[in-house]
Amino acid sequence: MINMKTYFTLLLIFVFSGSAFSQNKIEIGKKVPEITMSQADGSPFSLSSLKGKLVLIDFWATWCAPCVEEQPELKTLYETYSAQVKNNTFEILGVSLDKNKESWQKTIDRFGINWIQISDLKFWKSPIAKAYEVDELPFNVIIDGQGTIIAKNIHGKDLEDFLKKNLNQN
Repeated sequence: MINMKTYFTLLLIFVFSGSAFSQNKIEIGKKVPEITMSQADGSPFSLSSLKGKLVLIDFWATWCAPCVEEQPELKTLYETYSAQVKNNTFEILGVSLDKNKESWQKTIDRFGINWIQISDLKFWKSPIAKAYEVDELPFNVIIDGQGTIIAKNIHGKDLEDFLKKNLNQN
């Protein structure tokens, strides 16, 4: 028979290892959950419409200083790779965790963001943020044309190098 101290030690190991409650859905090699939200103009958009493309899913918000600072870099990457890649096989999908549509739209306009932007304006209560296990911003996931995660949470030079390699750029 297991004594009480051993029982609680094993229980703590089990709980803190994450295996008790977490399924770690957002891992490299796994499929991503579908995202369907409204664009800034109110029209619906679904991630599955980008099937066949390498997609950078960028979780961000206008109230997140590092997110806002990253937007000009993303714009440069988008303009470089979406224009140079054959058959338009690269896309960025911005998923905003804002709750104020006016602030979100003003930031899109200010930075001239010309890639797809969506939000449910539910802030941290967004079911998509929960499904993607977003607990800090900025956060990103890169998926291949079949919706499989091939990288996550890479930024700056590492992101540029990854795109160069995976989009066959020299």
